[in-house]
Amino acid sequence: MEYILLALIGVCSGLIGALIGLGGGVILVPATLFIGLTLGMIPDLTPQKVVGLSVVMMIATGLASTLSYMKSKTIDYKSGFIFFIGSAPGTILGAYINKGIDLPSFNLYFGILLIILAIILLIRDHIKPLQWFVKHGKKQTFIDPKDGKSYVYGYPIWFALLLNFVIGCASGLFGIGGGSMIVPAMIILFLFPPHVAIATSMYMVFLSSIVNSASHIYLGNVPWLYTIPVIPGAYFGAKLGAALNKKLKSNTLVFILRIILLLLGIRSIYEGLF
Repeated sequence: MEYILLALIGVCSGLIGALIGLGGGVILVPATLFIGLTLGMIPDLTPQKVVGLSVVMMIATGLASTLSYMKSKTIDYKSGFIFFIGSAPGTILGAYINKGIDLPSFNLYFGILLIILAIILLIRDHIKPLQWFVKHGKKQTFIDPKDGKSYVYGYPIWFALLLNFVIGCASGLFGIGGGSMIVPAMIILFLFPPHVAIATSMYMVFLSSIVNSASHIYLGNVPWLYTIPVIPGAYFGAKLGAALNKKLKSNTLVFILRIILLLLGIRSIYEGLF
């Protein structure tokens, strides 16, 4: 039964992660902790092993999403690689911080992070995009192949590297991928078109997840047996999510995700405190 549940969690994580550029870890980590430790179905799991499982899964979701978005030509490879250069050292640092954290502390800090992410998703559509970063950074132009509309976006490279280092650290610590934080920043601060932000985010998630996974493999955090149901499920879900991204407006899903993240965050903080 636990393998079936892990496969379903993998599908949902991959689908939601690819659809709105979150990477999938924000779904897999709390869901796996719940069935594994709260319900006691996988008692040998630890926060470190759940994070290790999540970062390995994100290689599959990142690869599947990147291959799909390559066909639609919405990936900004140069920006994605710059973001990866910033995030890679952060993921290594986060992985090493993770090894010393216990379950109550993990639940507390992870719950706070989930609530912050929910608030970001809640307000990102109501925040007026900032022009400063584009004016003081390297500008780029993207022409949407669907309607021919032109978008100008950009960012100071030093700020992008610093921001992604912080995001990478959170990714290595909690196994959440980084897309949940970088996508709103790309849209609000750097004025990326949403589809380009999501596609580029998943490309960056794929690259950074390789480094992140290597760190957790070295630390012995990856429960290889449980990757068997999760990785195929996540790969299939990510392919489906990337396909739906081209056809659907994700506003409804984002609204539902806000509520889920808030509830999961409150529950995680409660468990961490009590």
